[in-house]
Parts: sequence; C-alpha cells; structure tokens
Amino acid sequence: MFCVKYKRVICKFDKRYIIMRTKIFILLMVLFFGNFVWSQNRKREVIDYLKKEMKEKKIPGCQLVIIRSNTILLSEALGVATVPFSTPVKKNTLFSINSISKVFTSVAIMQLQEQNKLNINDHISNYIDSIPENWKRITIKQLMSHTSGLPDIEDDKGLISNKGQDSAWLKVKKIPLQSEVGEKFNYNATNYYILQRIIEKCSGTAFEKFVRKKQFDIVKMKQVYYGNSYDVIENKCPTYTYYCQDKISGEYVKGTKLRETYEEFPSKMITDAGAFTTAEEMAKWITGLQTGKLLDKNEDIGTIWEPVKLSNGSYDGFGGLLNAYALGWPVIIRTNHSAVASLGGGRAAFVIYPKDNLTIILFANLTGIFPEEIIEKIAGFYVPDIGK
Repeated sequence: MFCVKYKRVICKFDKRYIIMRTKIFILLMVLFFGNFVWSQNRKREVIDYLKKEMKEKKIPGCQLVIIRSNTILLSEALGVATVPFSTPVKKNTLFSINSISKVFTSVAIMQLQEQNKLNINDHISNYIDSIPENWKRITIKQLMSHTSGLPDIEDDKGLISNKGQDSAWLKVKKIPLQSEVGEKFNYNATNYYILQRIIEKCSGTAFEKFVRKKQFDIVKMKQVYYGNSYDVIENKCPTYTYYCQDKISGEYVKGTKLRETYEEFPSKMITDAGAFTTAEEMAKWITGLQTGKLLDKNEDIGTIWEPVKLSNGSYDGFGGLLNAYALGWPVIIRTNHSAVASLGGGRAAFVIYPKDNLTIILFANLTGIFPEEIIEKIAGFYVPDIGK
C-alpha cells in the first residue's frame, strides 16, 4: 500500500517536473526567436541605412563589420569594387586603409616598451643621430601624438623632395619647427617616419617583418599587405574620388566626374600609411588587441587610447566628432559613450566604443565620405543615445 502511494507521489512529481521543463523550454525558445527576429530587423535597418548613404554619397562599394563583445554580429559587402567592370565587392576584397596603418605602429611601440627596448617618454635623440638640436628634447610619445611640432616631410604632392625619401629627410631637418614641442597638434608624416626608424633600430628588423610576426601572425590576419595603388595584388580594388586639383588655385575641389586615385606610399614611412586589407581581417586585429593577444598588459591599451593634453592643458584633434588624439588613435571625448577611432584617406575607418563593447568597421573605395560619421549613425542603431 505504501509503495503504491509512493509511486503516485513520484508520478505526480515527474509530471510537474516535465511540465516545468516544458514551460522553461517554451520560454527559452520564445526569447531565442524574439532575439533572432530583433537581430534580423536591426540588421535590415542598418543595411538599408548604409545603402541610402551609398546612394547619396555615390559610394561604389564598401565593407561593413559590426562587433559586439568580441563577436561579429554583422559582416556585409555591398556595391562594386571596380567600376568599369562592375566587379562586386566581396568579403575578401582588399581596400586601401591608408592612415589606419598608424594603429599597427602604435601597438608595435608598446610591444617594444613591454620588452624594455624603449620607453615612450624617452627623447628621440636616444635612438636616432644627426638631428637638429631643437629636435633632441622631443619624446617618442610626442611623435605618436603629433605634438612634436616637427615640420612635415610631405606636402600636397607627396615628399617635399623629388629625389626620394633620403633627400626629403635631409631637407625637412633644415625647416623650422611648426610650433614649440607639446604646444600644438600638427598631424604630419615626419613623426611616423622617425617612429619607423626607432622601431627598426630597437627590434633589429624591418618594420613590416616585425608587425607581421608580432601582430598579424598572432591574430591570423593573412590578407594584409603594404604597397601602392599601382601594385597588382589579388582582390585589391581601386580607390575613387570626385575631387580634382584646380589648376589655378591648386586646391582640391569636388566635381561630377569619378576618377581613380593614384597613391604611392614611401617604403620608409609605412608606419604612417600604406596598408591594404579587408574589414573582416581588421576585425581579427581589433579583437586580438582587446582580448590581450597583442599586448601583455591591459593598462597599455589604456595608454595608447589616452587623449594627450597639449602644454596648455587642452585637447586637440581633427575637429568635429574627433575632438582629441591619443597615441596614433583619434579620440571622441564626451560625457557618455566616449570612443577611440582610426581613419584612412577619408574612406576607411573603424570606431571602438569600449564601454558599450561595440566596434564598427567601414571600408569604402570612395574618398571624402567622412566614414566616421556614417559609423556614428550606425552605432545609434545599437546604442540609441550614442551621440547624447
């Protein structure tokens, strides 16, 4: 009799347990499909917005990658890579990322500091010889943040000497400083020309070889190349522009005719610009940096992302959204949702919103589109008060 009652109690318990598990399962499925539908709707909204921007700005093609908590939420390739042949952009299409190359340099410097081969507060005279006396008190940090006051080794046409990089280096050393050291933000290539020399001296190897071994290989970033626009590289797309130089004023003005740009990146200045890669490959590098694969110390990421104050205590940067500059990284300083960014040639960019665990990468093949502004609008789909 006892056994029968006991079995009935067990049976009732089993039924309740099964019912409870079924309800939990149904709830989880509802949540799963709800999140799935929300994600798909959000993806559709983002793509629709980007297509609208492409149409308005006449962008031939682009790649977009969105990362949340080190996981890719969205990866899209839109439009055409080569206009004359209507070749579609694919996820393995290579884009010129120009000055985004500076972030590789920034991390390379910190890697060498972790190896005790340099310190960012060291004077550059510790590492390079034959420089003007008033250059000797400039620090590595001031090179990285463009607060050195150095004259520019380039002008609107390229190197300031038509006899090559070494000749340009000799010539720039004879030009007066643009400002006192630490006084102003002057974005120019001389800073990163010197950084390449310092990295190669301290590492004992060529810069490209160093970053491939210490960065690209570690994060399995296989599709990244240094070169020029005329180099023949598989899957590389051209860069286009509507701007042309006015023959009288020398200024660049926007026209109606689409042109293919010609870019040459000096070999001794690839710390400054000259890389080609894809948005998904860039995502590997960004995720690797944020998950501790590239720098041993978490505080070193904070160091390269910390906005640098000028000697009067203020900040300066590219202006507008990018109101400050760190060590190779433009910065968005604001009360909420501050961010760090990287820009290349007015067509490629990525923005990292650290507190929101959000990163957005946008590579396009049309210059002059202000990609950081498009990214900011896309970020608003995931963080509604992003700009407030």
